[in-house]
Amino acid sequence: MSDLRVPNSASGQGPGGRRRSWAELLAGRLKRQKYNPERAQKLKDSAVRLLRSHQDLNALLLEVEGPPCKQLSLSKLIDCDNSEAYANNSSSFIGSALQDQASRLGVPVGVLSAGMVASSVGQVCTAPADTSRPVLLTVEQRKKLSSLLEFAQYLLAHSMFSRLSFCQELWKIQNSLLLEVVWHLHVQGIVSLQELLESHPNMHAVGAWLFRNLCCLCEQIETSCQHADIARAMLSDFVQMFVLRGFQKNSDLRRTVEPETMPQVAVDVLQRMLIFALDALAAGVQEESSTHKTVRCWFGVFSGHMLGSVISTDSPKRFFSHTLTQILTHSPLLKASDAVQMQREWSFARTHPLLTALYRRLFVMLSPEELVGHLQEVLETQEVHWQRVLSFVSALVVCLPEAQQLLEDWVARLMAQAFESCQLDSMVTAFLVVRQAALEGPSAFQSYADWFKASFGSTRGYHGCSKKTLVFLFTFLSDLVPFESPRYLQVHILHPPLVPSKYRSLLTDYISLAKTRLADLKVSIESMGLYEDLSSAGDITEPHSQALQDVEKAVMVFEHTGKIPVTVMEASIFRRPYYVSHFLPALLTPRVLPKVPDSRVVFIESLKRADKIPPSLYSTYCQACSAAEEKPEDAALGVRAEPSSAEEPLEQLTAALGELRASMTACMSSQHDVLSAQVAVISERLRAALGHNEDDSSAEISKIRLSIHAPRLEPREHMAVDLLLTSFCQNLMAASSVAPPERQGPWATLFMRTMCGRALPAVLTRLCQLLHHQGPSLSAPHVLGLAALAVHLAESRSALPEVDVGPPAPDAGLPVPALFDSLLTCRTRDSLLFCLKFCTAAISYSLCKFSSQSRDILRSYLSPGLIKKFQFLVFRLFSEARQPLSQEDAASLSWRPLYLPSADWQRAALSLWTHRTFRELLKEEDVHLTYQDWLHLELEIQPEADALSDTERQDFHQWAIYEHFLPESSASGGCDGDLEAACTILVNALMDFHQSSRSYDHSENSDLVFGGRTGNESIISRLQEMVAELELQQDPSVPFSHTPSQGHFLFGIFCRRLQALTSGWSMAASLQRQRELLMYKRLSISVALATERRIQRV
Repeated sequence: MSDLRVPNSASGQGPGGRRRSWAELLAGRLKRQKYNPERAQKLKDSAVRLLRSHQDLNALLLEVEGPPCKQLSLSKLIDCDNSEAYANNSSSFIGSALQDQASRLGVPVGVLSAGMVASSVGQVCTAPADTSRPVLLTVEQRKKLSSLLEFAQYLLAHSMFSRLSFCQELWKIQNSLLLEVVWHLHVQGIVSLQELLESHPNMHAVGAWLFRNLCCLCEQIETSCQHADIARAMLSDFVQMFVLRGFQKNSDLRRTVEPETMPQVAVDVLQRMLIFALDALAAGVQEESSTHKTVRCWFGVFSGHMLGSVISTDSPKRFFSHTLTQILTHSPLLKASDAVQMQREWSFARTHPLLTALYRRLFVMLSPEELVGHLQEVLETQEVHWQRVLSFVSALVVCLPEAQQLLEDWVARLMAQAFESCQLDSMVTAFLVVRQAALEGPSAFQSYADWFKASFGSTRGYHGCSKKTLVFLFTFLSDLVPFESPRYLQVHILHPPLVPSKYRSLLTDYISLAKTRLADLKVSIESMGLYEDLSSAGDITEPHSQALQDVEKAVMVFEHTGKIPVTVMEASIFRRPYYVSHFLPALLTPRVLPKVPDSRVVFIESLKRADKIPPSLYSTYCQACSAAEEKPEDAALGVRAEPSSAEEPLEQLTAALGELRASMTACMSSQHDVLSAQVAVISERLRAALGHNEDDSSAEISKIRLSIHAPRLEPREHMAVDLLLTSFCQNLMAASSVAPPERQGPWATLFMRTMCGRALPAVLTRLCQLLHHQGPSLSAPHVLGLAALAVHLAESRSALPEVDVGPPAPDAGLPVPALFDSLLTCRTRDSLLFCLKFCTAAISYSLCKFSSQSRDILRSYLSPGLIKKFQFLVFRLFSEARQPLSQEDAASLSWRPLYLPSADWQRAALSLWTHRTFRELLKEEDVHLTYQDWLHLELEIQPEADALSDTERQDFHQWAIYEHFLPESSASGGCDGDLEAACTILVNALMDFHQSSRSYDHSENSDLVFGGRTGNESIISRLQEMVAELELQQDPSVPFSHTPSQGHFLFGIFCRRLQALTSGWSMAASLQRQRELLMYKRLSISVALATERRIQRV
């Protein structure tokens, strides 16, 4: 039978008769067959048909080979660290399986896949047991979600995913759904936030869900969570979406395309967050509590970086306007009568910092005109929350100087409307707005007393002096009496409206009612102080304490004006009980009188000469002072304030100034409203530190009297002003380290206004002490800071009173910018160098700060005398500056090197000298250094202390006279080449100088010897040289008037000067002529002596 067997491969026997295994058979077949793509595809299709005929999706997922997972389904698949290639293969395989499953079940594959992905999202969102109210994913959860979203994107790309079904399935797991998951779905394009929100059946419920999650998100951001950057990105994206969709501009096309659900949800969520924040602030949120953190973070979304790309659209402006409306109108519980009673507690400094921060962010987006217009519209159309309305007014006048005039104009319109048709609402609004703005001090708004006097104190007042308007006014004021603060009642009594005599009863009835109310409040109008702050938020001061403050203020006003204050004169007549019972006893407190009478002594003597002090009281005062000299220690104890009395206000002022400096580097030009807010706090602290209670310290001072040679400040003023000036200098250096002057914002102007509004006389007195008496000892930061302050004072020159500094300045008052010209002297080497530094710093700062302004404005910010002194010093100290400049010499100006510790002042001065803008500025006639200006400055020099040696000084004089001023045209301040004209100007300058107090230097040992100051010798020598040269020019070509028959040309100068003097035979005219002749004789002798000395040297 073995022979019948046919050898066959199928038999499994090998060549040797051995049966082969199945593997060997296949291996041999594979080796023999070539790869056939068509055959491989057929095999694959056959395998798929085989699997589909026995498909079990769950079992199929368990059979998928891959990473070492114990059990694998879609939820397990996302747990594995699978590679991208594996993920793609798995996604395609599972997608195919989903299609087959959907086909067998008879449902769309998109619905099936949406449910599966939503279920997996729910598993990802399962929070750890120790997490309460989470909104962010953990690192592990975020990793799982990333894998899941990759699979969802595959399904979307292959049209195997239903967004609507997915959204519906997600809302079924709403309680476990995390906000970060929603954000990732939106950012990665799986399903947009708009689609998700619009799929919810209950708009109110989805708004509440978003509100809760946003609150948790804000709290976690402020808690400095691990993934704060993701949290901030989430918040920014959500806010941008809500603002863009909730406040988009409506159009018909948009309405037909987009449903209304999304805008409603967006507005609802934003409004919920704002109301939550406002209610929390109203309830008194505790610092650093969870609610406080949430509110602080949410108010941060109103900044530009949070709004991102949508800031360029109109939506943010509409959102900010809507927010402002909500702030002003939410929960209008308070009535106008409540506001009248409580508004003193709603000033800017007392408003919650979070709310003022929100106001400032609104100010960035909305212009002052829009803000005031919106406030007006809201007040006219809706019920308002008066506390927030009035705190908003305070923020306006503090942070936006432009808004002050807008508010004044609006109030004027309100008052006109009120009296035109007797509108009570307009009247109430106007009074509340004015009083609130006045609470912020004189630098922000005029005082209430000034406004009331201006509004009703003349025939041009709003009431018009007609019976109808007068009845309306006094009815309104009478209705306010039960709710009024005593200070406002005092204003109305002391500054009553102007009323015709026939309607006088209306005024007397009101005054009686107001006095009755004051009596009920135990406040006596008779004991009211002379300088009480009728707009401050403080309590009524005790008469004795107020009298001490009144005395300090009255002495200060007298010191700066030289006259008895008008307020004191009026009080001696119209308020005699307070004047005699409180003011005079406080003024006449016994003390050891100084050997040199001080301002207080002179003030008392002035009152005595004016019969304003009873003789018996004055006699008692003198006797007590005499007794005090015998017991000085007791007297000192009687008048000296407790050392701790001023410590607390000064410490508070120091703290406020420190906070301002800390804000400088963080909030330059982009957030200068933060600085404005801090300056408002400084203004309030400064008033307390100075002990002044007046509405406006400059209101009564039309001219400030300043003693340049003996400036004096009270210790409290000295300390407070030093704090201010030091802070200004430090802030300038801090700001300059961050940005150049032109990009530092308005902080310096605001700071200067605060100083001028509260303590201008004291500030100028201290500047006199520093610049005139201690200038060379000042450090570079002090020089820079004070120079910048001088520029900003010049910027506000129209609002500042004039300054009377006495001789050698003119009798007429000087504007504040010209004051610095009088304070800077050029006499010695040290004073020359200091003056150069100050002028360089001031001019450089002005050119940098106001680089975009016109030449006229630049010139107005600098005193012409300051610019002339700079030219004089550069010519005198730097010989290279005497050479003509070419176009190539023009240099760029940089503020940066000046504030560095190693500032090179010579380099800075020469850089400024060659700067193109400065050279153009010198073309103006009033700032160009003339020959006469040069002589006046050169005569001030003291050669024994000069920066130049005798030889250098002689070379400089000859260059200045013969090479610079003599050939210069008269239009440019020169002499047109006329040597006689040059001599004439020099002689006049010499005689004017020696007849002025400048030549005596206010010294008791000075004499009138012409040329007694060695500083004149060099100038006399130049005059002698010029006279000799003129005499050599006497030839036939010289005009007849110059011939000897007409006398020496010096005689003609003296004759013209005598003719210009006052004619007549009075004693004063006679003395003037005698002095002129005496000076003529001395000058002639000096010229002769100089000629003789010159001959002797030769």
